[in-house]
Amino acid sequence: MTRALPERFAEFGDARKNGFLKVKEIKDNGGKVAGVFCTFTPLELLDAAGFTPVSLCGMSAETIPAAEAHLPKNLCPLIKSSYGFAVSDKCPYTYFSDIIVGETTCDGKKKMYELLNDIRPTYVLHLPQGELESSIYEWTNEIRRFKEYIESTFGITITDEALRTAARLRNEERAARLTLMELQKSKPPMARGLDMYKTLEGAGFMFETCGRIAHLESLKADIENAYANGARPVDASAKRILITGCPIGGILEKTVKAIEEHGGAVVCFENCSGIKAAYQMVDTQADDILKAIAQRYLGIGCAVMTPNSIRLSNIEKLIAEYDVDGVVELDLQSCTPYTVEAYTLRKLMERLSVPYIAIETDYSQSDSGQLLTRLEAFLEML
Repeated sequence: MTRALPERFAEFGDARKNGFLKVKEIKDNGGKVAGVFCTFTPLELLDAAGFTPVSLCGMSAETIPAAEAHLPKNLCPLIKSSYGFAVSDKCPYTYFSDIIVGETTCDGKKKMYELLNDIRPTYVLHLPQGELESSIYEWTNEIRRFKEYIESTFGITITDEALRTAARLRNEERAARLTLMELQKSKPPMARGLDMYKTLEGAGFMFETCGRIAHLESLKADIENAYANGARPVDASAKRILITGCPIGGILEKTVKAIEEHGGAVVCFENCSGIKAAYQMVDTQADDILKAIAQRYLGIGCAVMTPNSIRLSNIEKLIAEYDVDGVVELDLQSCTPYTVEAYTLRKLMERLSVPYIAIETDYSQSDSGQLLTRLEAFLEML
C-alpha cells in the first residue's frame, strides 16, 4: 500500500530527500523496511525475511532539543539524536519502518526503545554482555525468538536456505569493505581517511546488497588505478592514525578532518562504522545456521562486553597491520562503556609504547577549538 510523504518532507535537505524517496519506492512496491541501530543486529535474518534493513538517523545535534523534552540532558548524544529524529518525524527511515530493531547494548538505549515503541513498533534483542560459555546459547535462543516473532507477526517463513544465502551475501559485502579499507595499509595510504569513511558510510544508502558489493569493488579498483598512475592524496610524511571508540558520524569534521588537516592520516577506523562491523564472517556451512550467525555477532569487540578482550586484541593486531603511529579514541559524552574502558586501552597502549589520546565530545561545535588544540599537540609529539 502506498504511504504518503510526511507533511514535513519539504523541510528536509536534498540528501535526506533522496534517501527518503528510495525507501518510499521500496514501500510503494510492497517491500518491508526494518530500521536498525547497531552492528549487533543480525542482518542476515532480516535479509532472509525479505526486509530492507536501514540504519536510522541519529548523529546530529539538530534534533536533540526535541529529544530533551522527554529524555535527560546528561544522556549520550547518539541516543538523544536518534530519538529526536523519530519523535520530530525528521528521519525518513523511521517514518517508513515496518519494525524497528533495538538491542540492549546500553541502559540508555534500552530505555529509549521503550519510548520509541510508542512511535513505531520496536523489537528489542537482549544481548548477553559477557565472554561466557553460556553467552552463545543465550544469544542463539534470542535470535531464534526474534525469527519466530518476525514469522508470526508478518506471516512469513524464514528457511535455513534463505539464511545461508543471506549470510553468504553479507560475508561478500564484509569482505568487500575489508579489502577497500585495507588499501590504507599502503605507504602512503591510497585515500584520505575522511574520504574512506564517507565512502563506506555512503554505501549504506544503497539498499540492495549485490549493488553495494559491486559499488565497493568498483571503488577499490578506481582507487588502485589512480594510485598506480601516480595519485598521492596523502603526504608520505603524514602520521598514521587509528581511530577507535564510539560511532563518529556526527563528529567527523571536528575530529577526523582536523587530524588530516594538521599532519595526520587516518589509516584505520576500528569503531562501529569501520573494521569492527566487517571483521567477523558467518560460517555458512555450519549445521546450525542460526548458531553460526549468533557466533559471528558475539565476536564484535564492543565496550558493552565485560570483559572485552576481543576489542583489545583486535586493536593490537590492527596497530601492527596498519603500521600505526598513534591511536585516537573518540568517545561520546555520557557513553559509560567506552569512557570507562578508555583507561584499560590506555594501559595497553603504554605497554605497546604506542602514543594514545582519549577525547570525549558531543555533536555540538562548541568544543571544536579545544579539540583542535589537543589534536595538534598530539600529532606534533608523534
